[in-house]
Amino acid sequence: MAVVVLLMAGAKGAAQQWTLEQCINHALEHNIQIRQARVQQQQGDVSLWQARGQLFPNLNFSTSHSLGYRPFEQSTQMVHDGQVTTSDNKTTYSGSYGLSTNVTLWNGGVNYKNIEAQKLQNRLTELSTEQNELSIQEQIATLYVQILYSREAVEVNRRMEQTARSQYERARVMQEQGQMSPADVKQMEAQWRSAEYDIVNGETALADYKRQLKSLLQLPMEQDFDVAPRVPSDEQVMAPLPSKEGTLAAALQSRPEIRSAELGIDVADLQLDIARRGFLPTVSVGASLGDNHFSASANPYGEQLKRNLNLSAGVTVSVPIFDNRHNRAAVRKARLGRLDSRLDLQDRRLALSSTIERLWLDANSNLQKFVAARTQTESRQESYALLDEQFAAGLKNVVEVQEGRDQLLQAKQNELQSKYNALLNRQLLAFYTGQPMTL
Repeated sequence: MAVVVLLMAGAKGAAQQWTLEQCINHALEHNIQIRQARVQQQQGDVSLWQARGQLFPNLNFSTSHSLGYRPFEQSTQMVHDGQVTTSDNKTTYSGSYGLSTNVTLWNGGVNYKNIEAQKLQNRLTELSTEQNELSIQEQIATLYVQILYSREAVEVNRRMEQTARSQYERARVMQEQGQMSPADVKQMEAQWRSAEYDIVNGETALADYKRQLKSLLQLPMEQDFDVAPRVPSDEQVMAPLPSKEGTLAAALQSRPEIRSAELGIDVADLQLDIARRGFLPTVSVGASLGDNHFSASANPYGEQLKRNLNLSAGVTVSVPIFDNRHNRAAVRKARLGRLDSRLDLQDRRLALSSTIERLWLDANSNLQKFVAARTQTESRQESYALLDEQFAAGLKNVVEVQEGRDQLLQAKQNELQSKYNALLNRQLLAFYTGQPMTL
């Protein structure tokens, strides 16, 4: 699938911008783990082709040739293939040729059951590949949202740095006018430098999230990379959540790990059926065609091949009587495997239920936090703007300005974090019901 890459408008060498859909499409085509899973699917197809071949007869050709030498032999009579020949040759040569075939007429239907079992195994491999694809998509979405959050957080830090710098510059002017002490000016400078540190720290975290996403996309280190500048709206974040029960019901129907566990029970039942058929007899038919020649014979080579040609055919019936507990052990293991597969299905259902509940609770909690944090940010923003005006007029001291800044910064960070966490959890809830991952 082709990946459409949007280029940033502007200077030469600008980083490429990727939407979430483009990241997912690229990963599904190029991610090494997914490509390995698809190779395993092809291996399963070969195994199915091989299993079907067990229904056909085999055909084998064999030939052997030998050279004998008797240095002190003068004349001897030799018996070769039921014929008595007299020869005084010290060197003799013989050759034989054989063509044989064998086919199993009935072995309790095990060959047909093996074909059916391989089909189920191939389906399990497909579901495993699908699960890997979903896991990669979930990881990409998580990193993508984290990048959006980190980028917006850096912008917040930049605005706070600009405010802190302007306050420091005003403080220096006030110092020159004798309205502020050198110690207070140093505190304002420390606030400005702290804001610069917050920018560097945020940019470092943002670069690391991009590195992790590039790794999932299998992009080379030297390739510039960035995500599309998309900020989700508040309405998108605050949309009503689906019910936990409905989400879980849809997830139980669509998630590949659940379908794989259900199919695992069918595989275990089939393996038990195959194990029980090991007690049944096996009937097979074989035939062979043979010929040989001997240099010591008085008959010419062609005549020997004509007279020595032999055909044979036969039926073999094999009845297991005592097989060192092989079949009984196979049946007991198959029963235990069936029990294990049912427990595995139960465990996966419980795990999925817990995941859905956690995502729903996190989405609901972050939604409520976002509503509260947005109101708090508006209040802190107004309070800090008034505080800044009062500081310029000499009505507020440095400590009060720093406290106001810290409160505003914390409120903005809480708002951003709850916003993007709510967005991510909402998307994951929809994703677990089988909907595509979109932002």
